[in-house]
Amino acid sequence: MNNTHLWKALGRNFIISILLFGALLALLWLAETVFESLTLLKWHDPAWVVGIPASVIGVAYILTVRDPQNYTGFFAGILMSILLGIQFLLQEPKGIDSAFLFFFVFIPFQMMSIYKWSRGKDEGGASFEPKFLDTPRLILSVAMLVVITLGDYVLVTYAFQQNGLMDNLMIKLLSGLLISSSFLANYWLIYRKTDSWIYWVIYSLAGIGLFIILGNIFSIVLFLFFLVINTAAGVAWIKATKPENMGWLKMLKW
Repeated sequence: MNNTHLWKALGRNFIISILLFGALLALLWLAETVFESLTLLKWHDPAWVVGIPASVIGVAYILTVRDPQNYTGFFAGILMSILLGIQFLLQEPKGIDSAFLFFFVFIPFQMMSIYKWSRGKDEGGASFEPKFLDTPRLILSVAMLVVITLGDYVLVTYAFQQNGLMDNLMIKLLSGLLISSSFLANYWLIYRKTDSWIYWVIYSLAGIGLFIILGNIFSIVLFLFFLVINTAAGVAWIKATKPENMGWLKMLKW
């Protein structure tokens, strides 16, 4: 697959994402018009405004890397991470930890993905194909999910919110799960691990749960949207994963 074809695919996905978000915003505007008590579009909030192009670019990114051969999506991923980092900085102080993650973790991860994916070969020179993790790495990955979630919980409790461990319990747990799942999703994408989409789905579900608690209808709709996109991408990767690359799923006699 030549580079021109890959870039054209990224361009098409940008157009699709813009159309999808245009339809979504129009629908929300209509809902606000019909139900005057609803406040779904917060154009007065700078963080919310920055989040709109970040989300549009993010969907184009996911739609593009749904093809495990198309590394151009990570250029969109870098731009998305910059905008999301700015968005969280505008939510200071509660967004500082997330902003750090986007600027100093996710952007380097995405740069590494461009390097590895564009080569098309792994370290041993074999074809760089989608694979599930083996069982030991699966266990390590799940352990990291728990450790990062709890670590963020403690950090937010004592460094940012300065309250008790049991205060805002579900909000802090779901926020930590958002960070840990997105961290692992971005990390495993570098190595074309199909498991990365499991973490993207967890990310989407955690976001839905968090914003249900916070009563943010727009973000609930947005994360439902992400759930559909991420699930579809995960299914595409599973179909592209060869039987010999099923990793830990072989234990289940896949």
